[in-house]
Amino acid sequence: MKNLFKIHPFFYLFAILCIFTGYFKNFLFITFIVLFHELGHILMSIVYKWNIDKIILLPFGALTIFNEKINRPIIEELMIAIMGPLFQILLFKINNPLFKMYNLNLLLFNLIPIFPLDGSKILNLILNKMFSFKYSHIISIIISFIFIILLFLFKFNLVLYVVIFFLLYKTYLEYKNHKFIFNKFLCERYMYKFNFKKTKIVENKNAMKRDYKHLFRAKNKYVTEREILLKLFDKQI
Repeated sequence: MKNLFKIHPFFYLFAILCIFTGYFKNFLFITFIVLFHELGHILMSIVYKWNIDKIILLPFGALTIFNEKINRPIIEELMIAIMGPLFQILLFKINNPLFKMYNLNLLLFNLIPIFPLDGSKILNLILNKMFSFKYSHIISIIISFIFIILLFLFKFNLVLYVVIFFLLYKTYLEYKNHKFIFNKFLCERYMYKFNFKKTKIVENKNAMKRDYKHLFRAKNKYVTEREILLKLFDKQI
């Protein structure tokens, strides 16, 4: 438990800069909003009994990282993702113009579909309801890169550009790890038994979806998902 909460070194640097430039009050507002937002994610994850790996406090936000299976129900992950912004809406009851301005800006920015913002998680989960896991992830990465390019069109602001480069780095990591993430999605289904109620007929593993079990169409017969995964991972082993 003592290693659950981590503070990024840049958070301390940001705090020091705010103190010496007279923006410490602004810093306190932003930090409180970020922590309150993250509390929404954490409380909903407790409801669904998700395992929290760590909570990282960043200069302009926070990340709650879970140690959970990709194949947990979409509705659980969606509820956890949206509870942060919903919690943040409650803060508009605080009657302070500066606080409200920061709260609105952080809320809207966080809903942009760029990794690792909540907007990208919500978009990816919506895409997973329509497309396969693999293609949903690819589409989310492409959209993330597009929105990062659009952010560069804004008037130069040092703080904004630091945040943009952080988001670019996180999106690049998501792209770089795409194959690993997809293999983890498949490997979980190989290692664990999930009780999905819906069945989908597919042609190959790239068409596999979350919340579904699958039947593979092979020539004139159907093969179960289990049989396909056994052949796939036994071959690798």
